[in-house]
Amino acid sequence: MARSTYHALIAALFFAASAHAQQAFNINGYLTARGVNASGPPSWLEHGFGRLEAGGDRNEFFADAHVGADWNPVSWFAAHASGLARREPSGFAGKRAGLVDAYVELHNEHWQLRAGQFFLGTSRENTGPLWSSPYTLSFSALNTWIGEEVRPVGVDLQWKPNFYVTAGATAFRNNDTAGALLAWRGWTVGNRLTVYNEVLPLPPLFSFSTGFVDQRSDGTVPFETDLDKRTGYAGRVRVQLPERANLQLTHFDNRGDREEYRGEYAWQTRFDVLGGQVGVTSPTTLAAEYLRGKTGMGAPPIFVDADISAWYVLVSHKMGHERFSARFDGFATEDRDHAPAETNTEHGHSWCFAWLHDLNDRARLGAEFVQVTGDRIAAAQSGFNPNTDGHTVTLELRYSF
Repeated sequence: MARSTYHALIAALFFAASAHAQQAFNINGYLTARGVNASGPPSWLEHGFGRLEAGGDRNEFFADAHVGADWNPVSWFAAHASGLARREPSGFAGKRAGLVDAYVELHNEHWQLRAGQFFLGTSRENTGPLWSSPYTLSFSALNTWIGEEVRPVGVDLQWKPNFYVTAGATAFRNNDTAGALLAWRGWTVGNRLTVYNEVLPLPPLFSFSTGFVDQRSDGTVPFETDLDKRTGYAGRVRVQLPERANLQLTHFDNRGDREEYRGEYAWQTRFDVLGGQVGVTSPTTLAAEYLRGKTGMGAPPIFVDADISAWYVLVSHKMGHERFSARFDGFATEDRDHAPAETNTEHGHSWCFAWLHDLNDRARLGAEFVQVTGDRIAAAQSGFNPNTDGHTVTLELRYSF
């Protein structure tokens, strides 16, 4: 999608905001403050090899404000946009504020046409408002990556002929670098959403410092103006028993041409996600997803070809004002290129235990323990400790509106 089209979508948001006095306009969101005690290597947000958003054996404080705006002037039209602002440690890279998603939508009983930047709706975990999780504070490794690198700008058409089947197809651009984080940084666990045109840091790989790989020095940009001018596509099919269970298969292919533009590569990334959920509205919920695919860039001798995979199983139980959740993850990247640069192969696991307590209808108190294990061969090849094990203990207060 051209830059002018994207700017038009942002203009649509401001137009919606001017209609605040109208009943059809709604603002929602949440304010979050959390303290984190962390162990392990320095965070990847500090250009380190840590897999968690906090690291370095210290305490950190984070705060977020994520606000969404929805305008529904008539039954068949809607406009949506959301943005966030965050407080992070001063040594962290990345933007402190920006646009998360923005789109317009036409819909009726059976069809939905959406245009803009949006989440593809693959997640069985991030089912809360503004792509949040109602079960845990952090996301699985699979959905942490989706929140970081997969949010295309394009057009999506969805068809729902009855209560039991939904099918959708998407054509998109502006998501050319998806895969760069997995190959050069590795899988991580957190809940940080990348905003539009945000530069995310990469670790100090040997091939970057020697100039063997021509990568822009400040990092990678997951969502920016399209690099290779090629249109990617995605498709999905979901079957469901309303309010009981669902099963969904999604395919994604950004059709990157693997060439370099402005110090970044258009990665060729494709994957499939199979996800399901049982007990959608019941007190006890079981959710699981499995992702498998490939990513790559460049051509010999400077190139990357890697297989990627991740999965998780989550169980959650709601009892009065309390919710108890547990999640177990697995993730892997298999290096297939055997190029002279670093080896991208890695395998790891993560487990999470979370407790959420509803103070009232709007305020929530949460506590969570996350442990991540796994070695990073590329860290050892770049002169660092390959052990990326770490854990976080998080206390969070959230106010929703």
